[in-house]
Amino acid sequence: MKQSLEKVFMLIDINEITEMVSSYLKKPVIIEDDQFSLLAYSSYYIEHFDLVNQQTIFSKRWPIPILEKFMEEGIVDQLKSIPEPFRIGQIKEIGLNQRVVVSAKNKDQIYGYIWVQETDSILTEKEFKFLHDVSFHIGNLLYQQNLLNARKDEGKNQFYRKIIEEVYQTENQIKMEAANLKIILTEAFIVNVFTLEQADEEIFAELIDTVRLFANALSQPTHIFTNQLDIIVLIGSSSPAPGSLLENANELTNTVLSQFKRAVVYAGIGNEYLSLLKLRNSYSEALEVIKAAKFIGTPSEFPFEYNKLSIFRYLEPISLYNKQSNYTNEDLLKLQVKDNQSNTNLLKTLEVYLLNNCRNKPTAEQLFIHPNTLKYRLKQITDLASIDFEDFTSRCQMYIDLQLLKCKG
Repeated sequence: MKQSLEKVFMLIDINEITEMVSSYLKKPVIIEDDQFSLLAYSSYYIEHFDLVNQQTIFSKRWPIPILEKFMEEGIVDQLKSIPEPFRIGQIKEIGLNQRVVVSAKNKDQIYGYIWVQETDSILTEKEFKFLHDVSFHIGNLLYQQNLLNARKDEGKNQFYRKIIEEVYQTENQIKMEAANLKIILTEAFIVNVFTLEQADEEIFAELIDTVRLFANALSQPTHIFTNQLDIIVLIGSSSPAPGSLLENANELTNTVLSQFKRAVVYAGIGNEYLSLLKLRNSYSEALEVIKAAKFIGTPSEFPFEYNKLSIFRYLEPISLYNKQSNYTNEDLLKLQVKDNQSNTNLLKTLEVYLLNNCRNKPTAEQLFIHPNTLKYRLKQITDLASIDFEDFTSRCQMYIDLQLLKCKG
């Protein structure tokens, strides 16, 4: 083992190290960075890789379903907290064979992971020790590469911030600066923004890690940078299929919000554009979504996309006007009093009924109630309030007032 370790320590190429480790252990080996992007894999044992490894090699990263499964099983937390090599059991659901993994560290900071698939036989204690010793050498190499990448990324970050601040006046200026910085521009892009309800440095750093982790697993290339308290994800593609960028942005938003539980997070998605001169437009649109979400408290039906913001973008100025004119929807107040006194759900029923264009069947299905129960609730509503469900403008007014009432609540 000592001789093999000395040979590994003499190497500085990750691919050569991977092949050397694989040859010594006689097992398939994969090395990934701290965001689970593929760095190297052992070509000799490529036919032995399981489905998870095959997907990783094909996409160069963990796909989101695998990443979510690993988080659900607590494997990602283990990777960040267990310093020595440890064994992960088989997970048939995602096509994962049993394997051993160890983090590659430098000065207690994780820069990558070494995965060894246990085919035929399991690793011995001696091989565990070998893998642990090798991990520090790989961690040091990844640390040095990380320093180089950080310098390159900062140049990219400044470039995109300048576009948002409208420093460049023409597309040619953008292209010339991108060429100087060796930045490959995409044909189309969309902006996805995340921010916290309350500023907190530690939680903000954790949110950045979460966004970066899942953005890296998307099928489209991404670049992440910050602008004050905004985490900006630029999702781009040289040949995007119709709707694919928006689909990726929605997938990222839903995944991040479902996984990040430490604080209230707001998210917005701007429109898709073909020119980077419009980067500020997409960013501003995403911020408008977030502003509206903060005002109304992000109800379950609130859209993340700017294109679907509809009346939500007008609620704040309408609320201000209502306040100045002392306007109150008395009908809704009657329903609210009834809900509070009798523990009914008339306001919720009314909201869902309006959202479903006053159709009984989809409303009952969405509320998980019998159609007869819905009819009874609607009768209660019409008995208490003067609502004309046949008049379109009245329905619109009622829905707007209902959203504003929820904001006050």
